[in-house]
Amino acid sequence: MTALQAAPRVLFVPVSGAYGMGEYARSLAIARAVVARWPDATVHFILSRAAPYAAEVPFEHTLLPSSPTFHTAEVVALIRSFRPTLVLFDNAGRTAQLRAARATGAKVVFISARPRQRRKAFRFRWMRLIDEHWIAYPAWSAGALGPIERGKLRLLERPVVRFLDVILPPHDAAHGDEVRKRFGVTVRGYVLVVPGGGTGHPEAADAAGRFHAAAARLAAAGTPTVYVGPEQPGAGAGAEGGADVGGGAGLPNPTVEGPLRTCRALPQRDLTELMRSAILVIANGGSTLLQSIACGTATLGVAIAGDQALRLRRCEEAGVAVAAPLTVDAIAGRALALLADEPERSALAARAAALPLADGLNVAVTAIGGLIG
Repeated sequence: MTALQAAPRVLFVPVSGAYGMGEYARSLAIARAVVARWPDATVHFILSRAAPYAAEVPFEHTLLPSSPTFHTAEVVALIRSFRPTLVLFDNAGRTAQLRAARATGAKVVFISARPRQRRKAFRFRWMRLIDEHWIAYPAWSAGALGPIERGKLRLLERPVVRFLDVILPPHDAAHGDEVRKRFGVTVRGYVLVVPGGGTGHPEAADAAGRFHAAAARLAAAGTPTVYVGPEQPGAGAGAEGGADVGGGAGLPNPTVEGPLRTCRALPQRDLTELMRSAILVIANGGSTLLQSIACGTATLGVAIAGDQALRLRRCEEAGVAVAAPLTVDAIAGRALALLADEPERSALAARAAALPLADGLNVAVTAIGGLIG
């Protein structure tokens, strides 16, 4: 094994800004998996200083005025000085940035989580620069490769395309017991409400407030309810999917008001354990939606951004989630109907549990091992 294979230098370039945390949460999970697999690895992030998690990044990082996509000169300079073994662009990047990575001898991975970025990655110019293209969601949700995409891959014989499916920490029964004890809830005895990290999106600036109001309404009806996220619109949500943006230290204990438990942010492993044992999860239409489904829990999805509506519709078509519009009445009403309909709720959970979803972290780490090897 060479020195670079034993101690790879990995640069993460996720799209980042004042709202939305899905890309950062995904990159952070992969970065931690890289360090677990290669303890001598050097990891560096390039992020927007406007991101709500910018002050809590647990790895070396460089902060830019806005998302790295808009600061090519700075990104190229860092690539040249950092000399990475691998650069992972998550929904971010410019052609000049990819070329700079290739010029230093780095392997290049691009993750697409939206149709627009997927089309961008399937341009011939980018296909020649990318070693691997990872699609963030399962094929049935993101859409299988189409005939044009397959034709381009046959013609160029690159890049390798993989579906990450879903990224989740492994189940830890003892840790789950501890988390539930901390929140004062029991297995299948509560509803979990998670607006996610995109709730400051311009198209849904007050989404967090609506989710919180719906959670309060469920609690007022007597249903123990756990709400993880900001209470006020634009307050900045905890990382989408509950990513641990601060390493787990100093996170607030839940505020308890009768049946309602409120917590602004949680480490991803804590939130995942709450997902696994909830009777119902109410989530946005991004990564949180797929994570809840992967936990085998009945899930009510609410789209808060344009790309989430199609993903949620495909989940409905697969019978693994139901949808509600982004209004307090619709969210609370659909949730109460599901809570009163045990057969429908159980059928949702059973279909979700039966989905053959791949472990996205294992997919990513295995692929990185092949690239640096």
